[in-house]
Amino acid sequence: MNKNMLYRSIPKVDVLLENESIREMIELYSRDAVMEAIHMELDRLRGFIAGCEEEEKAKEQILLLVPHVVQTVEGMHTPNMKKVINGTGTVLHTNLGRAPISRKHMEKAFNIVTGYSNLEYNLEKGKRGERYSHFEELLCKITGAEAAMAVNNNASSVLLILSSLAKGGEVIVSRGELIEIGGKFRIPDVMEQSGASLVEVGTTNKTHYSDYEDNITEETRALLKVHTSNYRIVGFTESVTIDELVPLAKKMDIPVVEDLGSGVLIDLSKYGLSYEPTVQESIAKGADVVCFSGDKLFGGPQAGIIIGKKKYIDMMKKNQLTRALRIDKFTAATLELVLQEYLSEEKAIENIPVLRMITEPLDEVARRARSLARAIRATGIPAKVDVLSCESQIGGGSLPLERIPSMAVAVNPEDIRVPELEERMRYLPVPIIPRTVNDTIMLDVRTIESDDFKLIAAEMQELFGLEK
Repeated sequence: MNKNMLYRSIPKVDVLLENESIREMIELYSRDAVMEAIHMELDRLRGFIAGCEEEEKAKEQILLLVPHVVQTVEGMHTPNMKKVINGTGTVLHTNLGRAPISRKHMEKAFNIVTGYSNLEYNLEKGKRGERYSHFEELLCKITGAEAAMAVNNNASSVLLILSSLAKGGEVIVSRGELIEIGGKFRIPDVMEQSGASLVEVGTTNKTHYSDYEDNITEETRALLKVHTSNYRIVGFTESVTIDELVPLAKKMDIPVVEDLGSGVLIDLSKYGLSYEPTVQESIAKGADVVCFSGDKLFGGPQAGIIIGKKKYIDMMKKNQLTRALRIDKFTAATLELVLQEYLSEEKAIENIPVLRMITEPLDEVARRARSLARAIRATGIPAKVDVLSCESQIGGGSLPLERIPSMAVAVNPEDIRVPELEERMRYLPVPIIPRTVNDTIMLDVRTIESDDFKLIAAEMQELFGLEK
């Protein structure tokens, strides 16, 4: 095997630049991008030849140089973030973007954010306005709060609230509510960043009214109640409710802040799920400030939504941190669109994807599962395709013990192992993310839109190398 001969047979850069496919890449993208890809692929090819001991394989790679350059250029200009199909059955899948936004809301937001908008412009007065104005009135109408605003996530909400209300002072919180959220972010750490001092009361499983009462001092600036939306302590437990804390806080003239986490605006127990306290209930019971996530059970974009008494919200709006934590025009537009759905509970359930998924009747899920199974079988892929019962979960740190009866399409390939099929599915043009149970690929239909069934069938057909 003459490697020097192989090296000499590699096309020169000027020859590659005259290739029709390469020239098309230059027209579509840029000469600089194509040159970068050529040098990358030439280096890769020379390295391959250096370590190769089979002449035919080396020659094959030389012949593939142009296609590899084209592929590399296209890869440079293909977004790394892409649409995926969620077949896991986890409705609020943090790794997959949590709450999906509906196509209808995206189309309306598209018309707002692709040009200029009145994000901070008051059209009636013809002068500077406030970005919260587009959804503040809606939030107050739906929740009963006096005022509202939003920042970029719920950890930011807690940071801003405590910085505005308790910086330099103490905040009392139950030990059983010192939660950790995703990415190792912890309530005590967020509190420390706010400049407030943490006063832990009670024990992990039991906190009494007297624990709060006995620890209030002249330095106490707020009582913090954190809803444990991402875990449950069961058994020998006791906690102090928001309506028990409110009279104590009023007596001592300090605010009660409640972090509700997942942000439920509809009583989901009516739809067969476990009871979860709603935002409206917290306000009605007298909480001075309430915060929750926008991209969990609320079903909107990532945001930290803050509502409550106007005097406290005004303090936050004036805090210098607010500018660093503020939402962008896409979030502001989408929040308003999602909130408009909540003016009617029926419309919210119908038009907000998260709510529609978790309340969809089992017989409808089963009907859709049979439809997807038929579409996949029709492709003729070498696999056994069945419809099986399964359980979905809410996820995203919400209703941790909740399991929803669901139906899945089970795929058992004949010629390849399930782990290999699962990996191949992740490399599809539109990746399909299943879950594997008992060495079976499971596509839980509760978290799959019917509009994607044809795409799934076509991609499975392509995955197995069958003719379309």
